[in-house]
Amino acid sequence: MPGPLPTLDCPCEGAHLSLAFSYDAPPEGETRFDFGPHYARSYQECRICGHWFAHHDLDLSTLYSGEYMDAKYGERLRATYDRIMALPSGNSDNVARVARIQAFGKRHLNAGSRQPRLLDIGSGLAVFPARMREAGWDCTAVDPDAAAVEHAQSVAKVKAIKGDFRFLDTSALGLFDLITFNKVLEHIEAPGALLPTAARLLEPHGILYVEVPDVAAAAEGPGREEFFVEHHHVFSPASLVLLIERIGLFSVIEVQRFREASGKFTLCAFARLGGRAFHRR
Repeated sequence: MPGPLPTLDCPCEGAHLSLAFSYDAPPEGETRFDFGPHYARSYQECRICGHWFAHHDLDLSTLYSGEYMDAKYGERLRATYDRIMALPSGNSDNVARVARIQAFGKRHLNAGSRQPRLLDIGSGLAVFPARMREAGWDCTAVDPDAAAVEHAQSVAKVKAIKGDFRFLDTSALGLFDLITFNKVLEHIEAPGALLPTAARLLEPHGILYVEVPDVAAAAEGPGREEFFVEHHHVFSPASLVLLIERIGLFSVIEVQRFREASGKFTLCAFARLGGRAFHRR
């Protein structure tokens, strides 16, 4: 099995690793990508912080430049969006996500009398920003896929920007009360690289919300979607806090662990500006 890609760093610097799961074929339900004839990968677990990260030499570099949305949804983009939007409230991960954020916001967020502003990174189907728009938020979505951006604008009715958030020109965006990464950072080899840009775009009172797959899913075996090939990382509560706080720009206020209506094992964290290295640039 090949070693980790250079940017697949464990929050504990990879010093205390053990093999967790290994794969020689895609598990049932995994989106099929053309990786050629050889499919080999594994997850290594840090025995200190509990973080899981991928070891492989599969080329995932073009996954989100159109191929991912095409492979996952194809012509079913609108139909999938409509189906998820039509779910009963008790069966909807996004309805629960909005309620979770709104409840936290009532305790910790003060946007004054103006409409609060949301920036959602990696919006995908844009169901979440659509639900937040319905809840009264001024929403902007960012996604690297052109089809996702067009869909967000024309169907979800939210402002949308095409681009890689790490390299996006943010000079005209202004500041936001809430910046969200919903099931995004696990797809990034070096997820911490996105957080400094988020820090620059938050209002001083603003909130960062991060949602990621939870290693607790391992109790149900290696076929869980939390461990599909597109996930470079699967998080523990400790490693999620380490990811957010180690860059020195944020302080985590609260971490929650739950199983969603869809069955996904999920962690989320709310954080504020104000880590040891914070300064407004």
